[in-house]
Amino acid sequence: MPYQELPGKTAPIRLWADPESVEEQALGQLSNIAALPWLHGLAVMPDVHFGMGATVGSVIAMRGAVSPAAVGVDIGCGMTAQLTSLTAEDLPDDLGKLRGAIEAAIPVGFNMHKRSVDVDHLKTGMRGWFEFWNDFEDLAKPIARRKKGRAMQQLGTLGGGNHFIEVCLSTDGRVWLMLHSGSRNVGKELAEFHISRAKDLPHNQDLPDPNLAVFLDGAPTMDEYRRDLFWAQDYAKRNRAVMMALLREVVRKAFKKVTFEPEISCHHNYVAAEVHDGQQVLVTRKGAIRAGDGDLGIIPGSMGASSFIVRGLGNAASFESASHGAGRRMSRTKARKLFGVEDLETQTAGVECRKDAGVVDEIPAAYKDIDVVMEQQKDLVEVVARLKQVVCVKG
Repeated sequence: MPYQELPGKTAPIRLWADPESVEEQALGQLSNIAALPWLHGLAVMPDVHFGMGATVGSVIAMRGAVSPAAVGVDIGCGMTAQLTSLTAEDLPDDLGKLRGAIEAAIPVGFNMHKRSVDVDHLKTGMRGWFEFWNDFEDLAKPIARRKKGRAMQQLGTLGGGNHFIEVCLSTDGRVWLMLHSGSRNVGKELAEFHISRAKDLPHNQDLPDPNLAVFLDGAPTMDEYRRDLFWAQDYAKRNRAVMMALLREVVRKAFKKVTFEPEISCHHNYVAAEVHDGQQVLVTRKGAIRAGDGDLGIIPGSMGASSFIVRGLGNAASFESASHGAGRRMSRTKARKLFGVEDLETQTAGVECRKDAGVVDEIPAAYKDIDVVMEQQKDLVEVVARLKQVVCVKG
């Protein structure tokens, strides 16, 4: 559906959703963003919902400014997917052993590797291991002094919450690997350090929401934030690359002749310097993917719903963006109150996954209908493949 335009003080709010379906808290957040004096434009995706710092599903283009709280604490969170040569017929009836092998190879939740995993050894195709970690020494000193060991051991780990690793089948019976994770604890630490710094700056004292405090171009605080931000985004991409390499090793052991197509990877919680409307802007995608003309991206549903490999249509009105998933329709607390383990078992029937009280807040009913979300953004992306998980690993 075409977007609807809501009034904003500095720029209008372009909304790819029914305004009546957006909770009042989220609309208030969007109104505050639309009043920022540095704003160039604001696009809101159909998976929009209230979030910490800024609305999830928002694309915020600003001139010479960026808000660290709008980016959020999971800097670089995103998706990676990979098509295999396997088909549904190759998979065993009982997928419990495969799930167990994945969980043994890739730490989940608060767990981490006993020693760092060498990204070069796993041939992820990214720049050198030592070059990357040498840059760690230049990060914000409170983090660089005491966090390197943990950051190295967490590289290649899943975490918890809505992060997942999946084995999926496309509608034509092909087997895909897919995972969702971000910059782990080091990204959180860097984000919290810079969010606190931004709130204390004089130019941020009269904002409608202190969580929207910004750094400005030309200031040392902006240079330092961008240095740490882009390092954390690189870390998040490496984290997914290492996990995918470990996942491929698991699959190779189970299926000796398997081959793999190139990875598809996309951030959905990040900042990029881009040109829109003929102007250089900093675009914060908080729960949104880049969907430039021809860009491949990944839009997942919940742990019991379809996910999509998509190709961007380059819609300029959305700042060439699309949704990052289905989007929550209720809080985790509400989901735990409304649903129990039996509901989870019913809604994840046919999926080899955890079915216990620890993941009830991730129950499919806590999320919006992914098919409705996809219908609302037909002018932003086209579907390349529709996937449905048969194995889902969560922390």
